[in-house]
Amino acid sequence: MRYLIFITCLWAFSFSLIDVYLAGSVDGDFAVLTRVLLAGIIFLPMTKWYGIPKQLKIGTTVVGALMIGVTYLCLYRSFLYLSVPEVLLFTVTTPLYVSLIDDAINKRFSPISLAAAFLAVIGAGYIRYDGITESYLTGFILIQVANLAFAAGQVGYANLVKRYPVDMPQHRFFGYFFLGGLLVSGPSMLIFGDLSMMPSSLTQWGILLWLGVGASGLGLFLWNKGGTMVDAGTLAIMNNMLIPAGILVNLLFWNKDADLMRLTIGGVVILISLWLNRRFSKRVQERV
Repeated sequence: MRYLIFITCLWAFSFSLIDVYLAGSVDGDFAVLTRVLLAGIIFLPMTKWYGIPKQLKIGTTVVGALMIGVTYLCLYRSFLYLSVPEVLLFTVTTPLYVSLIDDAINKRFSPISLAAAFLAVIGAGYIRYDGITESYLTGFILIQVANLAFAAGQVGYANLVKRYPVDMPQHRFFGYFFLGGLLVSGPSMLIFGDLSMMPSSLTQWGILLWLGVGASGLGLFLWNKGGTMVDAGTLAIMNNMLIPAGILVNLLFWNKDADLMRLTIGGVVILISLWLNRRFSKRVQERV
């Protein structure tokens, strides 16, 4: 749990840093690729290339492709359509996806989780009920794709480590995680990257360095390691701890304007959906 709490505090600043210094001025594909490469460089010397089960290698690579590839690419694009509080609020559905994916892996089905997810969408829509635009919907969909990829990666990694235990620390094979991220972010940069939107200041380069080494390298490793030490329910709940922390940082340090009343009401609806999922799906599982 201590790993998850620590990384939550670490990541709380990342959303605002991306929004204030990078979004719209630094190409998102370049930013993601840079983060993957910087994080990969850290783990490259520690990675063991032999004596690791093939399934664990491939699985960790796929997890990386999802969590740092698909997730990051969608996340950066979402900042072009949404504010930081909205981006953070819409990540609230991640725990639902964690629960649904964990149920699928363990061959369970919870209709309560699906109903709760639908209620969460209603709550998100209320936040912009008087001005839902195509760009807003695009941002919301991007975040949901990012949430799904991030949730699938977390659950997948936790199950991989349990299914293929090896007599070595996790950092010895975590380099495959960033290899997976490179397999997604590299082609995306080649196809969609805009070379005219490169970092133009030391501040932007410094933020990319921090995001690559700290938020991506140290952050994703400790988060996934922490995820293997708790149950799926705890992991799902911890995904939402980032929301209040990130919004608080955004408001305190950058004084961003936000319709707090609407965010609060919409957020409460989404949180109710999480409570319903947590309470009643648990009851269903106990009866089964």
